[in-house]
Amino acid sequence: MQECHVVTCFLEYEDKVLILKRSSQVSSYQYKWAGISGYIEEGNLPLIQAQIELEEETGLTGEDYQLLKIGEPLRVKDEKMQRVWIVHPFHFRLTRLKKLRLDWEHTEFRWVVPEKIKDLPTVPGLYEAWERVK
Repeated sequence: MQECHVVTCFLEYEDKVLILKRSSQVSSYQYKWAGISGYIEEGNLPLIQAQIELEEETGLTGEDYQLLKIGEPLRVKDEKMQRVWIVHPFHFRLTRLKKLRLDWEHTEFRWVVPEKIKDLPTVPGLYEAWERVK
């Protein structure tokens, strides 16, 4: 089974976290809810990749958020895809409300209380990743 290292970022504002609905244009988990996420590109540290994904997927800059916590990586096995995802979770706080700009990877977003994540159709391991950074 192929191992893939990815980051998942939870962005918090007023006790809610941002989740995004994956578009039909992404290669996996289309139409599932996710955090801000992406593959860790060769040569990048997970934190650097997390910041890149935050900026690419929301239009935010480093002035708009602060890091609260880095979680222990989570192994998520997907038999159907024959992959083991090594999820590096991060928890950021939005420091000022700013209009988000979604890129092609997502069709919509919601601010939800974290417990609500369990009730939604999400990418595998999303709530478990949250548990590591809450």
